[in-house]
Amino acid sequence: MPSPQQAHTANTDTRPPCYHCGDVCDGRDIAIGEKYFCCNGCKTVYELLAEKDLCDYYAIDEVRRGKSPLDSGYSHRYDYLDDESIMAQLVDFVDGNTRMATFRIPSMHCSSCIWLIERLNTLNPGVISSRVNFPRKEATVTWNAAQVSLREIVILLASIGYEPLISLQDVAEKRKHVTDRRLYYKIGIAGFAFGNIMLLSFPEYLASEGSIDPVFQFVFRHLNLLLSLPVFFYSSSEYFTSAWAGIRQRYLNIDVPISLGIFILFTRSVYMILAGTGAGYLDSFTGLVFFLLIGKIFQKKSYDALSFDRDFRSYFPLSVALREDDGEHNVPLTRLKVGNRIVIRNQELVPADAVLLRGEANIDYSFVTGEADLISKKSGDRIHAGGRQVGQAIELEVIKDIEQSYLTRLWNNDVFTKESHGRLSSMVDRISKHFTAAVLLIAFGAAAYWAMADPTLVTTVFTAVLIVACPCALALSSPFALGSAQRIFGNNDFYTKNTDTVETLARIDTIVFDKTGTLTQTRSTHVRWRGPVLAEDERCMVKSLLRQSTHTLSRQVFASLAGDVTHDVDAYREIPGHGIEGTVDGHAVMIGSAEWAWRDTADPVDAGSTAVYVSIDGTPRGHFSVPNLYRDGLQPLVAALKPEYDLIILSGDSDREAARLRSVFGDDVPMRFQQSPEDKLAFVQRLRAEGRQVMMVGDGLNDAGALKAADIGISISEDINTFSPACDGILAADRFAVFHRLLAFSRTSVGIVKASFVISFAYNIIGLSFAVAGLLSPLVSAILMPVSSVTVVAFTTAATRLMARRKGLR
Repeated sequence: MPSPQQAHTANTDTRPPCYHCGDVCDGRDIAIGEKYFCCNGCKTVYELLAEKDLCDYYAIDEVRRGKSPLDSGYSHRYDYLDDESIMAQLVDFVDGNTRMATFRIPSMHCSSCIWLIERLNTLNPGVISSRVNFPRKEATVTWNAAQVSLREIVILLASIGYEPLISLQDVAEKRKHVTDRRLYYKIGIAGFAFGNIMLLSFPEYLASEGSIDPVFQFVFRHLNLLLSLPVFFYSSSEYFTSAWAGIRQRYLNIDVPISLGIFILFTRSVYMILAGTGAGYLDSFTGLVFFLLIGKIFQKKSYDALSFDRDFRSYFPLSVALREDDGEHNVPLTRLKVGNRIVIRNQELVPADAVLLRGEANIDYSFVTGEADLISKKSGDRIHAGGRQVGQAIELEVIKDIEQSYLTRLWNNDVFTKESHGRLSSMVDRISKHFTAAVLLIAFGAAAYWAMADPTLVTTVFTAVLIVACPCALALSSPFALGSAQRIFGNNDFYTKNTDTVETLARIDTIVFDKTGTLTQTRSTHVRWRGPVLAEDERCMVKSLLRQSTHTLSRQVFASLAGDVTHDVDAYREIPGHGIEGTVDGHAVMIGSAEWAWRDTADPVDAGSTAVYVSIDGTPRGHFSVPNLYRDGLQPLVAALKPEYDLIILSGDSDREAARLRSVFGDDVPMRFQQSPEDKLAFVQRLRAEGRQVMMVGDGLNDAGALKAADIGISISEDINTFSPACDGILAADRFAVFHRLLAFSRTSVGIVKASFVISFAYNIIGLSFAVAGLLSPLVSAILMPVSSVTVVAFTTAATRLMARRKGLR
């Protein structure tokens, strides 16, 4: 409602009031028709209401207006977040005006919370994206610093009821789970009040009517009332705050019916005590709050115990080239330390913040920001983790330890999220969206019935219905079951992007395999040179150029060549599907296909091998013959997959391998050869257009387009620091033989989710039936509500582990 001062201003000023919050608008620039707004935030909130057909809110009560998103009493509380030194500790990534930070939000507890937090960009256009990690109670927000500050982001979250828990000690020790001591204080107060109110109520319980001295009765009842006040105003405050924040944003979250039940019990008890008509329900009220808070603790412990700690160390089977005095060695990322010198080749990711020491760096930060523009860096410049080098190999010095979950969050960037969304998650979202409204309808309907049948049960029934019904168990079914499956996949060296990937795997009906680097191994022991003997300096030039590339064939040939890398490479270029070229010691060197390196077709190479052709200064010098060694266990794998899936092979090589492949896959498996990356992409798109559920399995380099186009893209990893962020999973090459077991387990996991849905629905139906019938007290309802969530979590976790063991997974 506009203040008197605003009303006076309106009488002397032609500036219109904001249609949403009532403040005076500075101008008429922000408007929708005849409705004017003071800021884009108010306009966006109105548009959200209009989209949900909830604009009747404005007509219900003209004096009650909404609040501007940043007008929530937090304006000075977070001023310290404008300090540059504090921002540097809290912000994960900085590039130009793009910022990224992860906030811990303890009040997030159901799918309604996720829905609202992931739509921050609709409340402030400066927010680029926001993603929720529900099991960890974290939200990662990316924003444009030119439009909104870190402080304003935090204020925005707090104003909608999700105040971040910010502790600079947590920044330094991210592994530690922070315990919200305020929750324990609230439990202590509620438990103290509950116990003493029960004690003071014994005379009411045990004595017959009229046998208690009126003075004692008066004193005990009012003592109970005094004891209940801190429970109502402090211990219950979190529920009221969350419910009010949801209502203010025109969204009914699960705390709305809980808060309503608490409020009815308390106010009815206060009325009865002050009016002298009875003792009220203060024992039930304090017990209700006490057990609800105990339930929060149990849920929090479940989250902590089963938290899917998907940090990069257990998530990415990658290594990095470490430069030491005796040369370059590939080491796991876990061994990387501050001060180490590392070599990053073309298309490799920078795994940790580092300083450029040598080479020409062109960094693609699309993995972090979604912006594909290359940023040039010179010697001494800082390069952030997650950047991808494009061009020649560069040498870096690590200046910061690798953060636990940073690369994982980058992999889940919205830029790489595919259109398909988990069907189970979508179903939960739809149910949760209408769940609270349905519960309120049932509660009011039951109250109306008992008001006529037995008025003494109205408060009990109404409150029990509001408390016992809870979508939390339903919301937890999918993330915990599929999350447990995801952890089991990780134990078996199969790393999936998110839980939606596990669900989509269960729907796959067609698998498309690349050949080189996917079906074949990358051993270098049998590589042979065919042609005139290369001089020592020529061999060094070839090896120097091969060092820049991460392609499977480049690495095989590089490892087979003796000698050191002694030459720098200029004007390096890598053309997917063709080859690489660069200027080495003043000579133009080209390596790749015959059409690329020799500008001509070449003589056929030995059957069962792939040829890598070399030219120096435009003169063909010969080719490397790389034998196609198929992975161990390929034939049993194909035999296990064929009954369940349609198999297809796409290869960039010629059809020389057709006979060998048919001996493994059979004559009924379609095979296409001499396929460019564009051809593979188009083929996968055609399969999807036909209605197939397609999984593409490739090496993550030349297959990046097809991996992204498929419903599921799986990259086979041989301990290298390159994978396409468009892929949905990474399979360690030595686990390729058990791939069919992993796919079968994904189907089993979805079955477990559906079973947990049945448990959750059964709980709500049975609980509501007893509550509506007047057979369930609010106190028992408060105990049952968290028990349902813990039961579902325990069932899904135990069932997934049991089924994994039965399928021979570790």
